Amino acid sequence: MIEQSPALILLPPFLVAIIVALVGFRYQKVCFPLTILSLAGSVAASIVTLMRVIESGTIRYFMAGWAPPFGIEFRIDGLNALVAVAVSSVGLLAAIYSKNRVPEETSDKVSQYYTLFLLLLTGLLGMVITGDAFNLYVMLEVAALTSYALIAMGPKRATLAAYKYVIMGTIGASFYLLGVGYLYIKTGSLNMFDIHEVLKANDLFGSPAILVAFVMITVGVWIKMAFFPLHAWLPNSYAYAPTTSSAILGPLVTKVMIYVMIRLTLTVFGVEYTFVQLDWSNIVVWMSVLAILAGSISALAQTDLRKMLAFLIIAEVGYMVGGVWLADETGMIGAIYHVIADAFMTLCVFLFAGILFAKTGKRDLSAMDGQFKKMPLTLVGFLVGAFSLIGIPPTAGFFSKWYLIQGGINSGHYEYVIALLISSLINAVLFFRMIEIAYFGVKPAEGHDHHQSDDHDTGRSEASASMLIPLLVTAALLLLIGIFNKDIVVIITDFVSPFNIASGAR
Repeated sequence: MIEQSPALILLPPFLVAIIVALVGFRYQKVCFPLTILSLAGSVAASIVTLMRVIESGTIRYFMAGWAPPFGIEFRIDGLNALVAVAVSSVGLLAAIYSKNRVPEETSDKVSQYYTLFLLLLTGLLGMVITGDAFNLYVMLEVAALTSYALIAMGPKRATLAAYKYVIMGTIGASFYLLGVGYLYIKTGSLNMFDIHEVLKANDLFGSPAILVAFVMITVGVWIKMAFFPLHAWLPNSYAYAPTTSSAILGPLVTKVMIYVMIRLTLTVFGVEYTFVQLDWSNIVVWMSVLAILAGSISALAQTDLRKMLAFLIIAEVGYMVGGVWLADETGMIGAIYHVIADAFMTLCVFLFAGILFAKTGKRDLSAMDGQFKKMPLTLVGFLVGAFSLIGIPPTAGFFSKWYLIQGGINSGHYEYVIALLISSLINAVLFFRMIEIAYFGVKPAEGHDHHQSDDHDTGRSEASASMLIPLLVTAALLLLIGIFNKDIVVIITDFVSPFNIASGAR
């Protein structure tokens, strides 16, 4: 059974999605427990797989026994083993949170919702562990199609946001597929590792077709991750979706696409081609600086809490893209570490935003009014997530930013370092403003009438256990990821070091 752990990462959510689709409409009460059970199995398989990688190195698993380049290979190393644990864990925590929210927000579509939820995670996990470029596209489309539907289940504005996402997502997927097509024409293979070997053995890196493939794949992935200025689909999609949809899409979609970019950069095209032959690092780092500043400043202008968090995601994407394209080993380590950390940071604040909306019925920052007295434990969970996004030790966000800043200094990209520090200061302004409102209340001058009753304000006690427990567990994980950062960095370093990124790019 342990030898089958890579396949068991995917199979539980996929098989249970089919079961929920078939019987959930009639036996609605089984949807939630089956979802939790399947995702718990996926988390267990991911952890077992990570332990195997740590003990014995890269795992190669051939689906149905067909070896590459003809069959689909799952190749698990330190990079995707860590990301798989993060994705499955975030999925499980978001699913626990959904217990009350899904019936309340999508009361007539519970079975459909959980079917889509599980298929989304199947697609995301498949993208993480596959070693086949076309299989990655298939999983990308599974995740995308389910994302569109999960967003569209929200109110009317969510439908329009989902439509924009469909248009942009289809363009991004088409670019990626065309790029893979060019690679297949030149190499005759779809296996990522085999493609690189063929390119290298036949000295194809000078071919214009490979350049076209690189550009198309990169642009397609950038659209999917909402890299500025290709980000227009994201803010409204995450702001108006059902709260459970935001809690799963916000933390995972952009981070998995960052992983895809790193995987294709290092495994398919290689360090020498990406950072030396093309020599686009300076341009992309400057684009990342613009993404960081645009996302952070746009967040500063928002009053809608979830839209503010959505713009922060755009800034975080800039952090990670910039970290990769610094062409420095420490920057790459920081980018990968930030993929893990940001998944849980974003989950933490989106869970809090969902709880706040459920308790108050409000979308703007006035919903924070006096919440320290009403929900102290909930606010503690929020504080950990906020401090991590700001970069306060010992949270995970501090250490990921430390490595990113160090990478920026090593590579001489001080503009990236300055942008990251400015963004952190803006995060501090945003979250301390929220903390002030939660502790001291809203001033009457800001248009809030303390004597006016609010029919939606039932938040005189903590959130329900199904919402509070995932928030507190996520906050605890942020502290643990920070405290045990050296152990995580060792795994990442073992993956990154053989690529000789710093020496290859100089």
